[in-house]
Amino acid sequence: MKVKSAVFVKSATAPDHYPRDGRPEIAFLGRSNVGKSSLINSLLGVRGLARTSSTPGRTQLINFFLINDAFYFVDLPGYGYARVPLEVKDEWGPMVEKYLATRPNLMLSIAITDSRHEPSGRDKLMSEWLTSQEKPFIVVATKSDKLSSNKLRANLKTASVLLGGREIIPYSAITRKGADRLWREITGAISRDKKR
Repeated sequence: MKVKSAVFVKSATAPDHYPRDGRPEIAFLGRSNVGKSSLINSLLGVRGLARTSSTPGRTQLINFFLINDAFYFVDLPGYGYARVPLEVKDEWGPMVEKYLATRPNLMLSIAITDSRHEPSGRDKLMSEWLTSQEKPFIVVATKSDKLSSNKLRANLKTASVLLGGREIIPYSAITRKGADRLWREITGAISRDKKR
């Protein structure tokens, strides 16, 4: 996919604030500091579009980015550890769940894990929930460049078992290895939307 334009459109906390133009949406989700924003920036070839930070929990709103004036990337708040007030963290779960459960424009969720570590309990719960809700999703393991080929292969196998046998796509925001495969999944989901 050739990215001609990528523009931040808005942040939202509730359905009333979501874009209303009916364009398809691709959501990125995962635990705090797993590399969601880095993955988005790397995929688009745009530095600093999605804000990155070494501080977990930087993304606290649902952020919409319009790509090629045709579809949205949606950056969801990370779950798990984050240095934010408890009352703010408590709002994230319902906000994200409502978006994932009720958004008709959502064509594909990209569940992100860290290839260096086993999927967390929350990663497993998210995978089980998306499966139970019959929401299309794929799993991407970031930071794959930080492991040897053998270690990466072993970690992906373990992660796949823990996530119910799902295939895991390795990705590196540094080398962009895995980008072509990820774009195929994204464009496939958008194509299916056009046929509905």
